[in-house]
Amino acid sequence: MSDLCARDLRVLWHPCTQMQDHEWLPLVPIARGEGPWLIAESGKRYFDGISSWWVNLFGHANPTISAAVAKQAHTLEHVILAGFTHRPAIELAERLLALVGPPFSRVFYADSGSAAIEVALKMSFHFWRNVGQPGKQRFVVFDGAYHGETLGALSMTQVPLYRETYGALLLDPLVAPSPSGAFGSVDPAASAASLDALRTLLETYAETVAAVVIEPLVQCAAGMRMHDPGFLSRLRSLCDRYSVHLIADEVAVGFGRTGAMFAHQKAGIRPDFLCLGKGLTGGYLPLSCVLTNEHVYAAFYDEYRTLKAFLHSHSFTGNPLACAAALASLDIFATEPVLARNAKLGTAMDKALRELAGHPHVRGIRRMGMIAAFDLVDGKGQPYPWQERRGLRVYQHALTEGALLRPLGNTVYFMPPYVATPDELAWLVSVAARGVEAAT
Repeated sequence: MSDLCARDLRVLWHPCTQMQDHEWLPLVPIARGEGPWLIAESGKRYFDGISSWWVNLFGHANPTISAAVAKQAHTLEHVILAGFTHRPAIELAERLLALVGPPFSRVFYADSGSAAIEVALKMSFHFWRNVGQPGKQRFVVFDGAYHGETLGALSMTQVPLYRETYGALLLDPLVAPSPSGAFGSVDPAASAASLDALRTLLETYAETVAAVVIEPLVQCAAGMRMHDPGFLSRLRSLCDRYSVHLIADEVAVGFGRTGAMFAHQKAGIRPDFLCLGKGLTGGYLPLSCVLTNEHVYAAFYDEYRTLKAFLHSHSFTGNPLACAAALASLDIFATEPVLARNAKLGTAMDKALRELAGHPHVRGIRRMGMIAAFDLVDGKGQPYPWQERRGLRVYQHALTEGALLRPLGNTVYFMPPYVATPDELAWLVSVAARGVEAAT
């Protein structure tokens, strides 16, 4: 264990990490996975309470997905998707389009959630240019938004922790208030105020706005801020009224996370661009995509010399191995009652979280599908200063008990794999509760 950690720290630079922390905070070398559990090189087991950064749906080393990837690896590992094609890419696009339904008709593959956002931003901007409205170049986002960390996606992100350092490099979007209430709660008054502000922005800038970008139902990285489906319905109406695109970033909230297969479906709406990633492959391989409609596609369809074509690419666009993993994940959705089972797991989380309802250092207990969260507060009911890193103490305590929790600042959240049991989730919440005591 210590040898692996020492070797790691000599050569690796870890993501979203102040590396100096690892002078006192030990790394955890993982040897293998088994369902919702990670097994360390030491043999200790850790329950993956955050689905390894929200990607794992059906457990680690899932037999169905592993077999599909292995089979594909013996057939075709990769081929350029410009001028060539292959069955996994075609079949996955067909199945995704069948799941979302009309008017979606086209799938563009990318390799990460950030890349999918970049694709959607460029497509929207380029669409308006192609149809003779080149002045529509700006985007509207919401306070607390997180859309990724490549430069275009980071421009849309409104979490200061990620954005402030790189401000000089970024685009300047228009920002509407978050539709969520205090401590990330669903709040009709906050949603109404957000819509009023958005309406004013669009009345003022509609001629220059290409699209509104939103994380439907849950702003995850901002601290699991939640809003109601009705907000999305009214947002869609405003976009239609002012002739701007709606980009739905479902990279984190797609594939059953909010209770429906896709978050926008709970509102009965259709965005112009739907960005998917993370759980798309069940947590196996990097793959993302953007779904759009024939109206958008047609604006790019012309003779090559006009430069209307969408000249965007990734080396591993439509990678067959990743597509095979995604198809296997969709097979599980098709053959098992995943969403119904998740509803029961959500009820189990609600029951467990009730034990924290009166805790003096807990506020804002909330859940949306398979995402649950609460916030740490001081004795006066106020969030702790972020510099105190109270969430890190919860993380450290959870590791001692064999659980992986990775709070977002003061927000402790649960986003477990769908193969967890009610008893495991009740235990996970109890671990977090003891972590609260250790942290406060």
